[in-house]
Amino acid sequence: MDECDFTDVIKSLDAALAENKETKRKILQELDLFVLDNSIRETTVGQLRGHTLENKIKIHQEAKKCRFEHCIVASFNHMTRVGDTFCQWLKDNNEDRTKMFSFSEVTEAVKDGVPDTEAIPVAMEKCKTYGIPNVIIEIDLADPRFDWNGKFTIWDFCQLLLKRIDWCYDNLSSDSKVMINFRDFSFAMKGKNSLVRVLTVVKFLANLPKQCFGICIEEMGKFLPEDVGAWCTALRKVMNDCNWKDGKLLAHVHKRWGFAHVTQLECLMNGADGIWAGVCEEGASVGHASSTVTIMNLVRIGNKKVLERYNCHHLRKAAIKVTEITTGKPPHYREIVYGERALDLWLPGQEDSVREFNLAEFFGEEAPHRITDVSSFEMIKERLVNLFGEDPQFTDEIAEKMKELLLKDMSSGRKEEYMSPLGIAMLFDRAGGQMTSTMCDVMEKMKVNEPLAQKLIDDVKKIWDEWDLKEGEESGDNRLRFDSFYNGFLAPYFGCYRCEDTRKGLQALDMDKDDHIDWPEFELYLKWAMRQYPHLADADELLSCTFRKGLIPAMQDFDLEADEIE
Repeated sequence: MDECDFTDVIKSLDAALAENKETKRKILQELDLFVLDNSIRETTVGQLRGHTLENKIKIHQEAKKCRFEHCIVASFNHMTRVGDTFCQWLKDNNEDRTKMFSFSEVTEAVKDGVPDTEAIPVAMEKCKTYGIPNVIIEIDLADPRFDWNGKFTIWDFCQLLLKRIDWCYDNLSSDSKVMINFRDFSFAMKGKNSLVRVLTVVKFLANLPKQCFGICIEEMGKFLPEDVGAWCTALRKVMNDCNWKDGKLLAHVHKRWGFAHVTQLECLMNGADGIWAGVCEEGASVGHASSTVTIMNLVRIGNKKVLERYNCHHLRKAAIKVTEITTGKPPHYREIVYGERALDLWLPGQEDSVREFNLAEFFGEEAPHRITDVSSFEMIKERLVNLFGEDPQFTDEIAEKMKELLLKDMSSGRKEEYMSPLGIAMLFDRAGGQMTSTMCDVMEKMKVNEPLAQKLIDDVKKIWDEWDLKEGEESGDNRLRFDSFYNGFLAPYFGCYRCEDTRKGLQALDMDKDDHIDWPEFELYLKWAMRQYPHLADADELLSCTFRKGLIPAMQDFDLEADEIE
């Protein structure tokens, strides 16, 4: 092939990158991000189980640890919901509510194209009852129920909006931070007539003698990031042209089609100066762009202001905690920033690629090496040491054997994980290593999270207890003699009690060398089997898997003690 000349291409690329660095990247680096925390409300939307009062209190406490001063606490309606109870709790406990917000409809009824302009929305009345001074008035400017071209024009709508704003100043606080949420923002911006209505309302708000606190926009995750960014630019231009430069423009983006985080950043690069979001992604439309991920993206590109304004080092813990409070489970292990595997390193030498920004180091956590078919011997040894401490057995030789066994498993269709303490310890055991006391201690403390898994282990324990009771004076000590364990568990897999294979199996399980099998010693293998093969149906399947895939392979490299050899 002839030598290629890419001079022009590289020149154009350099120019584009330079422009990006001086514009969009610089905006994000210098942005003084405003966060209106929505962890209490957003995370309950679309959940199978709603929040209890205790849940809301705990979420509120996590948000405060992140130093989110402004927060949304409720979305009231005519029913008494947990949000009402929570707001009463805030009032009873003299919580500072000066920066707390609630949602409210602009009207609660539309008849023959005309909204009810007289009745005060119940949410506003409840704000007065609970002492919530700030309201987010929700509007829909593409709503077909309104007769926009006849009985109720956009100018009539603006007057209704002013009426609601003035009510807040008169009844909640003269310093009420009123915000307007364009709930159907993206759909309204796509329509020719509704687009004009949006810009008209923004201009109307910007020209009020007493300007509102700002505007919220909501994107349901349907449109391209550059489209939403352009719409933000248009709104900010109208605001600036009317000298409403200190008005907040806050973005909220749902995941839906996977553009959420990019769209959120695109909004911030194009006029938005803040977000209203939960600390974790739980929410409607398969979740939303969380404040944790957005803030950490700003941190990693060099924004110092968010580090000063918020407790960014607590974000990961808060996101994990709020997810657990909301769903009853940890975040998905692949969740960005705060998932279990978000800190992983999976290639040898990958530490060099994260020197510019190390997420694990930022959160004060260790970045574990993911043990896979591309892991080096050094990575395997380091994982063993990190989990179980230094040990003479953790050598290059054992690491090589573990890697060979890992590759053999994959080639033979055996699909297991080797990252957890149980997973890598069993790989170590099968590769010829002898379980250390530290390994046993660490694994014994590991919990089985799935109810079915625990039930199957409990069923095996019942069988164990039956044999334990038969041992006379030694009964009830939570351990079995070799003969009892053989008769109760090993017999289906080993032909005779006295044969060499049986003695190997017993000694492989007898980690403390006391000529007994302790329940915790056996339970380690059961836990491993349930973790690797979670679809086992009953105790018989669990025992079969434990012996055939765990114990029997592990004992192949086990050497009998000299005095055991006849």
